Formats: sequence, structure tokens, C-alpha cells
Amino acid sequence: MSIVNDAIPAVGPDPAEEAVTALLTALGVDLGEESLADTPRRVAAAYRELLEPHEFTATTFPNEDGCDELVLVRSIPFQSLCCHHLLPFFGVAHVGYVPGKRVLGLSKLARVVQASARGLQIQERITTRIADWLTEELDPLGAGAVVEAQHTCMSVRGVKAVGAWTTTSAVRGVLREDPHRREEFMRRTESGGGVGWR
Repeated sequence: MSIVNDAIPAVGPDPAEEAVTALLTALGVDLGEESLADTPRRVAAAYRELLEPHEFTATTFPNEDGCDELVLVRSIPFQSLCCHHLLPFFGVAHVGYVPGKRVLGLSKLARVVQASARGLQIQERITTRIADWLTEELDPLGAGAVVEAQHTCMSVRGVKAVGAWTTTSAVRGVLREDPHRREEFMRRTESGGGVGWR
């Protein structure tokens, strides 16, 4: 995580702030108003925070007890930016896997959601990234993610579909191939998530 120290002066003009100033000016915004004087800096800082990569180290442990049942964490919150409109979308992810030889520290399931959501995104890509990361890092018997989100590019512009939720899923291994395992995963993700946000 990066920390900005306002006491340290920037060297030269900030290109991001200048770009925000140019955009707002081109859209007819009067930046001479006192309440807007610092808006370009704030906007640039906000986008830097939302776009900053989220790095973490996976903590795994031997599956000494031979667990071969579903491990699931529901309703992991996330925020991201729509790559088409640069507007936020937010929601929850339900993430699970069926262990193979290794198990993952539970907090890392939240970390992989946060890392997958960073940058300019579409919801489908976030969902796929989560399932693929679990598959590549753990070599589990199965892995999956269900993501529920509200997109402000749908609610504040265009169709203005306030309150609409989008659900995406990605499943791998036995959670895709075994109908009973797949049904269990999908059923267990239904009772969490977006319901609590509505």
C-alpha cells in the first residue's frame, strides 16, 4: 500500500492532475470556483488508489487432514472500475475450492478477490481471474467464484437501471465436471452476497 505524504512537495506539475483539469475544462466546468479548486488533485489521487496493483503472497499449508470437501468464503466485498466508462462498480464475491495437497489461508481468498478487482476491469474478467488464480496456485480438485455487482455505468447513466445486479460465475475442476459438486457450490453461494446489499 502506498501512502501519500502531503508535506512532501511534488516535483513539477502532475500530468494526471493536468489531464483532469483539461477534461473538466473541456466539459465546461468552471474550476475557478473555490469548492472545485482542488478537484483535479483529488480526482487524480482517487484514480491512482483504485488503479494501484494489490500485491500479496499466498500462504498455503499441507492438507494434512485430507480435506476433500468444499471450502467457501461468501460475501467478500470489492470495488473496481469499469474499463468502458471509468465508473465504479462494486459488490461481493463468493469464492471456494476443493483442496488437493494444499490448503490456503482463509484471508487470502479475500486478498485474491481484491487483487483481481484492481485496475480497469469487466466483471467477467474478475470472476475468471479468481478461479484461474486458485487453480494455478493451489492445484485443487476444484475451484470457483460467483461475483455479484452493481455497475454505476448502468445506474447513473444510459439505461439508469438503479438496483440492477449482475451475476457472473467461473468454475474449474470437479466444481465444473461433477454435477453434484457444482450444484452444492452454486446452492451455497445463493444465500449470501447481493441479498445483503439490496
